[in-house]
Amino acid sequence: MSKLSVNYMGISLKNPIIVGSSNLVNSVEMLHKLQEAGAAAIVYKSLFEEQIQLESIQFQDEMELYNERNAEMISLFPGMEHAGPEEHLSKLREAKAALNIPLIASLNCVFTETWVEYAELIEKTGVDGLELNFFSVPRDFQTEAKSIEDEQVSVVELVCKKVNIPVSVKLSPFYTNPLQLISRMAKAGAKAFVLFNRMFEPDINLETLQHSTPFNLSNEGDYRLALRYAGVLYKNTEASVCSSSGIYSGSDMVKMILAGADTVQVVSALYKHKPEHISNMLSDLENFMDKHGFENLSAFRGKLSKAMVKDPYIYKRAQYIDLLLHSEQIFRKYPLA
Repeated sequence: MSKLSVNYMGISLKNPIIVGSSNLVNSVEMLHKLQEAGAAAIVYKSLFEEQIQLESIQFQDEMELYNERNAEMISLFPGMEHAGPEEHLSKLREAKAALNIPLIASLNCVFTETWVEYAELIEKTGVDGLELNFFSVPRDFQTEAKSIEDEQVSVVELVCKKVNIPVSVKLSPFYTNPLQLISRMAKAGAKAFVLFNRMFEPDINLETLQHSTPFNLSNEGDYRLALRYAGVLYKNTEASVCSSSGIYSGSDMVKMILAGADTVQVVSALYKHKPEHISNMLSDLENFMDKHGFENLSAFRGKLSKAMVKDPYIYKRAQYIDLLLHSEQIFRKYPLA
């Protein structure tokens, strides 16, 4: 067994680096590059229910243009229906066949029935796992937070009962108590949690006076929220923890494992530094382990988690208070004059 190997939601990985869901993985050529660079697993680009719905509406509108063009042509395309998710499923099968490392599908739906239906279809492609990507945008002022969480927990439970492949959940940090939600979802069957999802929010273009949707990559240092939750979850859940957002270097990955994460997901770092950057991150990880005499990842995973550190306040509010009380260090670094 390799010293970098790790078990992630029941899947054996050769190292802790997972390529997160993105447009990077759209081509077989790129999949091969990521695999050759050392990626231990790849999360395929998400299947979005809204995209299928919009494509279906557009398809039907285009077909209507050709209907009843003369008395003998009632329809040029009788009985033809939109392919739905089949194109995505076909690409999943192609990606699975092209890889020698685990492939994890990603799913983002709206309705409970569709979550279950698409999950079952995805399982049939032969993928090794399924990542449920939750992102709820409030649409009214009446819906209570509990009802949203209850619905998502129900989706996790239903999907886990219907499929035999391991299921992970990718969450945003925008819950009142993510820890309690994670606990509920783990009891519902989730085998891993990816923390956290990076949301793409609308912006406004002041030149055109229109809304825009910029594609913003994460920045170095954005990992700190994920680090906090990895540190708190260690020893407090049997589910695997995967840290995401702002993981740029081998050092970032080491910090996450020290806090208690099992794996990390990388995307932005690969956009900026190309697939070959994975091998650099792995080299940094091995150099750290050799320097400190760690024979495997378990030897230092969670070493600086809330459960293991002597300072009981490092992951609590007291850390924030301490920062405020010693804010003079900010002025030393950034003098006003």
